[in-house]
Amino acid sequence: MAAIATIGSHFMQGTGTGTLTWAELFKFKTDPTLIDAPELLDTTTQADHARTSIFGLAANDSKQFTCNYDSDVYNTIKGLEGQELNLSMWFGDSFDSATNTYTPTGSFGKFTGKGYLYVTPNGGDVNAVRDMTVTLAVTVPFVKETA
Repeated sequence: MAAIATIGSHFMQGTGTGTLTWAELFKFKTDPTLIDAPELLDTTTQADHARTSIFGLAANDSKQFTCNYDSDVYNTIKGLEGQELNLSMWFGDSFDSATNTYTPTGSFGKFTGKGYLYVTPNGGDVNAVRDMTVTLAVTVPFVKETA
């Protein structure tokens, strides 16, 4: 498969019990790396002629999304703060010419996990778009869903 562009990327929230119902939670301008590489643990001995290592734990630092400020989306995320959420990043969507809308499909991949969200309005500049930052604290690491 050829490379894909970032266009058509969607951040989703799953709700319900059993089979989750997914809906786009917010649109973003920049997104973080959701799956961190594990730290390297040094296993080098004095007999070795080069450093050796094994994988340790993944860092799993907070993840930040930059979004256009939207009062309704801001209020929605504020209302979700303190709740562990089912979350997923979907790559790919489909276009409906009758309604002129894009629907998230995840046709190029879905990466799902759990976490808490926190939103803050950003500072700004003269003649600039107002942004907000959505911070994700991961509680269940994101993994790629299988078909």
